[in-house]
Amino acid sequence: MTILVIEDDRKTGDYLKKGLIESGYQVELVRNGTDGLHQALANPYELIVLDVMLPGIDGWQIMSALRAKRDLPVIFLTARDHVTDRIHGLELGADDYLVKPFSFTELVLRIRTLLRRGVMRESDIFQIADLHVDVLRRKVTRKGVDIALTNKEFALLHLFCKHQGEALSRTLIASEVWDMNFDSDTNVVDVAVKRLRAKIDNPFEPKLIHTVRSIGYSFGENP
Repeated sequence: MTILVIEDDRKTGDYLKKGLIESGYQVELVRNGTDGLHQALANPYELIVLDVMLPGIDGWQIMSALRAKRDLPVIFLTARDHVTDRIHGLELGADDYLVKPFSFTELVLRIRTLLRRGVMRESDIFQIADLHVDVLRRKVTRKGVDIALTNKEFALLHLFCKHQGEALSRTLIASEVWDMNFDSDTNVVDVAVKRLRAKIDNPFEPKLIHTVRSIGYSFGENP
């Protein structure tokens, strides 16, 4: 598998190339944005490791141009660590965002994960009836009304959005949201669903959270 590294810092670029080759990948290293974009569009790479601050054109511009023509895994590797930078990179279509200084082992693990997963990316925006969920900004509105959710409530809603129309068992919900095995004597799932309903369902129509008898819950416009 061939990886394109677009990195202008000589020491970092050489380190990445050497380490990735030793990890079993073929690597091409480009040290400026203009050549990096040309190479990215002209060759069938399996993945790109991309810096943001580059001579010529920057990583943001490369990402925008790349997504207009190709769909392959991209990891931003940059010193820009502000949350707005991360959001911007992911909004442009990057699959991952790693901040310098970084762990090379972590980078390799993320590369392996993306290569196994391929180019399929989860949606960042969900629109169900009049409910709007922006995952990156963690912003939820219904009928234009802002809805404040706790972290667990948001995680539960995100799970529902990803599995619209499916009957989700309490066991699966507990595992995904709380990373715990479900105990039938514990009502943590039902309590959380009740609280979420109170915020996103009770004041509105149509109802989106539906109880599935003997199983758990489903989510969507239709039961």
